[in-house]
Amino acid sequence: MTKPIHAPLPTIGEDPFLWLEDRTSKPALDWVHGQNARTKERLQGDVSYPPQYETALELMTAEDNIAVGYELRGQVYNFWQDKANVLGLWRRTQVASYKTDKPEWQTIIDFDALSAKEGVRWVFSGARRLYPDFSRCLLNLSPDGGDASEMREFDIETGTFVEGGFQAPVSKSSFSWLDIDTVIVAAAFEAEERTQSGYPRVVKLWKRGTSLAEAVPIFEGQVDDLAVGGALEFDGDAQYLLLTRSIDFYSGHHFVRLASGENRRLPLPDDVGDIALLKGQMVFGVRSPWSAPGGTTCLPDGLYAFDFTRWLKTGDIGGIETVLAPAARVSIAHVASTRDRLFVSLMDNVRGRVVFAERGERGWSLTPVALPENGNVDISHINQFGSSVSFSFTDFLTPSSIIWSDDDGDTLTTVKAQPARFDASALVSEQFEARSRDGTLVPYFVVRRRDQQEPVPALLYGYGGFEVPLLPAYAGLRGKLWLEKGYAYVQANIRGGGEFGPRWHQAALRDKRQNAFDDFAAVAEDLVRRGISTPSMLGIQGGSNGGLLTGVSLVQRPELFGAVIIEVPLLDMLRYTELPPGASWMAEYGDPSKPEEAAWLATYSPYQHVADDADYPPVLLTTSTADDRVHPGHARKMAARLQAAGHANVLFFEETEGGHGGRGDRRIQAAQTAMKYVFLEQALKGRTK
Repeated sequence: MTKPIHAPLPTIGEDPFLWLEDRTSKPALDWVHGQNARTKERLQGDVSYPPQYETALELMTAEDNIAVGYELRGQVYNFWQDKANVLGLWRRTQVASYKTDKPEWQTIIDFDALSAKEGVRWVFSGARRLYPDFSRCLLNLSPDGGDASEMREFDIETGTFVEGGFQAPVSKSSFSWLDIDTVIVAAAFEAEERTQSGYPRVVKLWKRGTSLAEAVPIFEGQVDDLAVGGALEFDGDAQYLLLTRSIDFYSGHHFVRLASGENRRLPLPDDVGDIALLKGQMVFGVRSPWSAPGGTTCLPDGLYAFDFTRWLKTGDIGGIETVLAPAARVSIAHVASTRDRLFVSLMDNVRGRVVFAERGERGWSLTPVALPENGNVDISHINQFGSSVSFSFTDFLTPSSIIWSDDDGDTLTTVKAQPARFDASALVSEQFEARSRDGTLVPYFVVRRRDQQEPVPALLYGYGGFEVPLLPAYAGLRGKLWLEKGYAYVQANIRGGGEFGPRWHQAALRDKRQNAFDDFAAVAEDLVRRGISTPSMLGIQGGSNGGLLTGVSLVQRPELFGAVIIEVPLLDMLRYTELPPGASWMAEYGDPSKPEEAAWLATYSPYQHVADDADYPPVLLTTSTADDRVHPGHARKMAARLQAAGHANVLFFEETEGGHGGRGDRRIQAAQTAMKYVFLEQALKGRTK
């Protein structure tokens, strides 16, 4: 059962730790440095830390890791990091060379060299390429690993930044090409250009030779929208400028800009899902049932199409065709197309498969791609201007591989396979179901020794939000630092995620959020019932929305767990919209400024539910000063409140760079990984109390 609140919830005005929300103030950073020192002493001072750190760094920077790449005009592009290239190389090689064991790479940009030259630790944040030769790009560089980036125009053939070319300062704006002399800018530089979430509100066209301030607005959203965006969409040789007004995470309006300057809205529902263009047809999915013109009912987890070319000419959507009909426990993970085929990556009871769709005289047909079964298969890269496509395959015990096709999936060749990083011969991967509080059956995976007879330390991982699925995947570090020691790993497919499509997500949306927390607790209880682990030997881990999950689990069900890791989390759900860009998630959680919605948020918000008299297990909270997606104030305040309430087994660690995803220097990532495994062993094996 949900743990009762031990004291009246404090109001925001009574919050004694608001000062920790000031990201870079001296008092806040002094507190952070003190906490970091204490945590390093406890975890890095453990005798097991040095070998675990070395193992983590070795595997993260191994030269035989798979170089995942994407192909354009016969070249495969890849971003690579190893011990010698800490911040990484952006590089390329010929397709034929890529398929060999030792490709001959040409470096495009050495980010360590660039950073040394300019005195800024630049983190590569992607590049938008100019059609059709793709030699020019709009390069994004983050100064700290956060989401905000600087943009510069770069010439790949000369390996230099374009003198006098397009350049924009650090912001959360986005850029893409319209043509060689025009950039599409989704602007978020000035306050009036940003939504309340801090993302772009205005799309502009920026002409070469003019200043950014002279860019001409062509599209605007509302201040309370999530964001707007614009980019070219290609269908063979045809190009369309599509504009998007994202009202929130799950609804928006899509427009095509006509030659006349009119922005014509696509005839689709607000909650349309995937969109793709293929041979004049617009393919789309929906998140809720939609009665389309002509009487067709479109359902979630299906794909549908209409004649886009006809609609552009006449304004009439015509008939709706079914591309892929919905099926029980099957959901759509990814939709993308080559020049001639539409590929659909599916999740079938949390296992992957891929089909391709083609349209003939009798309508749409589906053909399975002959990929390995009973694992996680997905589209790794796809060339929308050609016919190359590659797929990834993995599961918990099978190292990742890249399966390549140069001919739209007809011929498949495994071109890359990661070496085994741990001994899996004695291990087994199993799928079970737990019955949640309301009777829903929740699937979960367990990886453990095949001959396990008694309960062992286990790590339970979950996410449960934003329609994001958790799928089986090989993790060499987890295998080496956890599974090889005889411990178990558990992955819970709780509601709120996307494992079974929009309805699985919507079952834990907003006022239904408690369902996700109940699902997670049910999996923990089922593990104990099956004898896989015990509460004192069961650790839990989650990041971002998963950090909210483990934070709630800590305060609601502390008796179920022996250790809790809370990474880059949301925790103060009564103030999350005040910490940018928290307002962007109101469609997921609710709006705390509205009394009715604040009431349901208050029932579970972890920060307000810390109790003095609770018996909490050891806790490790981690965040980043540079995290501009989930504010570090959440983790800081939670740690401070727990410690002030007398809970001594609370550790906090904040890295100064890396952003929300911990990008950048692998040494920093290796250190945090090693500390987390040390923490788990200390707590679950009773080495500290």
